[in-house]
Amino acid sequence: MSSTELPFVPPANVLPKVGTVRVAEGERLRSVELPGVTLTVRSRPPAREGLPPALYVHGLGGSSQNWSALMALLDDSVDSEALDLPGFGDSPPPDDGNYSVTGHARAVIRYLDASGRGPVHLFGNSLGGAITTRVAAVRPDLVRTLTLVSPALPEIRVQRSAVPTGLLAVPGVALLFTRLTRDWTAEQRVRGVMALSYGDPGRVTPEGFRNAVQEMERRLRLPYFWDAMARSARGIVNAYTLGGQQGLWRQAERVLAPTLLVYGGRDQFVGFRMAQKAARAFRDSRLVTLPDAGHVAMMEYPETVALAFRELLEEAGELGAQRARRAGRAAAGGDAVGREGTDREGTDESMGG
Repeated sequence: MSSTELPFVPPANVLPKVGTVRVAEGERLRSVELPGVTLTVRSRPPAREGLPPALYVHGLGGSSQNWSALMALLDDSVDSEALDLPGFGDSPPPDDGNYSVTGHARAVIRYLDASGRGPVHLFGNSLGGAITTRVAAVRPDLVRTLTLVSPALPEIRVQRSAVPTGLLAVPGVALLFTRLTRDWTAEQRVRGVMALSYGDPGRVTPEGFRNAVQEMERRLRLPYFWDAMARSARGIVNAYTLGGQQGLWRQAERVLAPTLLVYGGRDQFVGFRMAQKAARAFRDSRLVTLPDAGHVAMMEYPETVALAFRELLEEAGELGAQRARRAGRAAAGGDAVGREGTDREGTDESMGG
């Protein structure tokens, strides 16, 4: 199968109607109500008790399903949970309509505080990478290690293929796009997304493609789907414009946790050239570059990402545990910036996104 071909699926009108989110074998879904937000959490029981907790955060337009393959491979290393960010997957929109990087980071922090699972091994992809970078910077007590797959950190020269996503941030563009594409089938939309997201879309199995089509059909029925996409895209653009201590690169420099960086050589959203900059910015980083991967390496090459994470665990070892304890003591002593920024409501400036 060539890199431009995808498995054939029947037309949308012969696919079963999808009313619920798909749950892979061995996974569980539950809904968690928090102040101002309700989150759907996908979990996979660990192979044995006592494993350290992990939390996964998806990117723009994604969901917790993006992490299913990796979660299955790591069930002997961590106790895995993945969030559907507010307005994505099976999570409803946030009460305040705040889709900024700050708003999403606040939701992640509230969940970790409420669940008592921290510190966790924190994973983020794309937008989720920006979100988890901010979480790790302002609440180091919640993070054991940080794994970032193609994190959406500011670039001066944005790739041409990423421009349409940025345009969603412009008021009115999402509405215009929905009108222009109203005749597109779910299959057409999924093919387009995969062509942009994967280094080789031919790696997608027929079952995986069919599942993606069904999920796309479900999402398109949600009245808030495009609003969540547009506002979250605007949140990324706004976060890119911030400087000083609230800038994402400055916050990357503040991250204490051992960090694994994974970049794809065929990524059409995040420039491959940013890999070295990220490796310099995160003070305790390990860089893995996958020349044939696109924007979602944990879906294309989950075995490679799982191996790299296990090596991170082995290297971090007691060092990571010691840093987590030190960060916890620092936070308990009054990390005013982190805690104030997390708990305040209202404007994006409360945490800088």
